Amino acid sequence: MSDPSKGFSTLAVHAGEPHRKAHGAITTPISCTATYVFDDTAEMRDHFEGRIEREEYGRYGNPTVRVAERKIAAIGGGEECAIFSSGMAAITTTLLAMLRSGQHVILTSDCYRRTRQFITGVLSRFGVDSTIVAPDDYDALAAAIRPKETRLVISESPTNPYLRCLDLERVGAITAKHPAVKLLIDATFATPVNQRPLEQGADLVFHSCTKYLAGHNDMLGGAVVGPEPLVSALRDFRGVLGGILDAHSAYLLIRGLKTLELRVTRQNQTALQVAEALEAHPKIARVYYPGLASHPDHEVAVRHMSGFGGVVSFLVEGDLDRTSRFVDGCQLPVIGPSLGGVESLIEQPALMSFYELTTEQREAIGIKDNLVRLSVGVEDAADLIADLEQALDQV
Repeated sequence: MSDPSKGFSTLAVHAGEPHRKAHGAITTPISCTATYVFDDTAEMRDHFEGRIEREEYGRYGNPTVRVAERKIAAIGGGEECAIFSSGMAAITTTLLAMLRSGQHVILTSDCYRRTRQFITGVLSRFGVDSTIVAPDDYDALAAAIRPKETRLVISESPTNPYLRCLDLERVGAITAKHPAVKLLIDATFATPVNQRPLEQGADLVFHSCTKYLAGHNDMLGGAVVGPEPLVSALRDFRGVLGGILDAHSAYLLIRGLKTLELRVTRQNQTALQVAEALEAHPKIARVYYPGLASHPDHEVAVRHMSGFGGVVSFLVEGDLDRTSRFVDGCQLPVIGPSLGGVESLIEQPALMSFYELTTEQREAIGIKDNLVRLSVGVEDAADLIADLEQALDQV
């Protein structure tokens, strides 16, 4: 099922799966095999000459993975989806497939740091140049495009950790003036529930399936959604580089996708309540959440998003150690580097993702010692707020 007239959760439950599955099972089976056999050489020739569609070898595809791909494409509004063994496998494969020596990529300054590191530290060694612009400087983005060299513009929206929201239609209008330039949006924080970048000017959309799509902190995966010619080329490249998702992880992803809208809707509601409570607390210096009128991109988020996500970032009044005491005082959120699961996770980016840098180096890239990122799970909002307040009482 990929009927666009169907609702989001109907597609999330049924899209990509046959009504009747093997052995009468209600869930998609885990196809745990590396090799697929042919009945005879005629079937093999039919496959290679494109007359039938079937699997050949595990590095090129898997039936369980294909169900997950069709489901994500349906809920994301794309023609096709390719799933990879991790979010970074999806990003690096996409960049390697689409960029050549002498070409140029533009990325925003708070683009995911590992994506930024791969572009500036790895692709640069192979002759790919890059320009970094602020996420809200659209004039700088337009000026950075080199008509003969630029091939990709990449950004998250919302971004990590300050949840900046791009005006996707405005960025899409800029890139549309240059047919060779593709716009890739990392929509992990938004999810297809809250935002549909392909309808707002993006050419490709990336998701870390590890986060909200699977939603249970129990698998790694990455997905790229977009038009069939582009995604099929990425899938072919995946077969060369080998970053295929395993069948069991695909099964977990399919399971998580079926409750995606239920979970994200709850996380949207709870995160907004948490953000409002924190903004009113005397020991919080500032809250960053697109659903608050105080957020610099609130108006953009209202136009582009149907919900504001489950991540709330904020500054505690005080220094590194005082902020650490607050984090340690929380009893419901557990300290961890990820987001998007049913359990609330909390982290102090200065000590988690940027521990190797000095305070001055972190400040230079906008990471303050008193910054906290909270990924809201599906716990009751009142319990989560009470726990944050008792932890603040300790500092």
